[in-house]
Amino acid sequence: MITQLGLATAVSAATVAGAALVRRRPGHQQVWFGAAAGALLVIAGLHLLPDAWHDAREAGLWPGAVPLAAAGSFTLAAAAARIGCTCDADQKHLSGAGTATALAGHRFLEGATLALTGSATVALALAVHAFGEGLAVGALLTGRSRRRSASWLAVLCAGTIAGTTLTSASPLPNTLSPLLVAIAAGIIAQAALISLRAAFEELRPRALASSTAAATFTAAAITAVAVHLAG
Repeated sequence: MITQLGLATAVSAATVAGAALVRRRPGHQQVWFGAAAGALLVIAGLHLLPDAWHDAREAGLWPGAVPLAAAGSFTLAAAAARIGCTCDADQKHLSGAGTATALAGHRFLEGATLALTGSATVALALAVHAFGEGLAVGALLTGRSRRRSASWLAVLCAGTIAGTTLTSASPLPNTLSPLLVAIAAGIIAQAALISLRAAFEELRPRALASSTAAATFTAAAITAVAVHLAG
């Protein structure tokens, strides 16, 4: 529990760091989103889904439940993202209770993922994603009051920590573990898609597009090696 909260705190800290950095070095969000997308895609596709499939067979569960659970969580996370995910490049305004609720829900799902996996590798990938979200928030809130900016950052950070805390406090039977990991894979895959979309939308300069693509593939390769070494 303490370790999981530490991981959630690290993800929250990455969000704050991203928001702070964007005021000093604006215009580099795409590269960070690209790196996050590469890492998250490998985590979902090469780590979590294969593990969930293997564990489901050993637990005597219907293996088809794994892709169904992953698809369901992917769809729900997509719905939350469409309403108010901070890393959506098309979202120009952060206002209203509905948007605040969607933001908190999006980060709650990521916090729950940390609790379900307990993986430092997953936490690192999500921290990169959170750093990119922090950059986006910092850019969107440029010119806003410090109090308003701090409020939105608090929503993001609280959502992650709440998701980790509540999920950790409610242990479930081991037979459900494969489904929970599959759910986590769906959430991470959606976070990867969001990051990828934010990384490559409206990229015109060839040099910037090349840098973003390089960051995506480099992060994917490094994460793949880390997953392989972790077994």
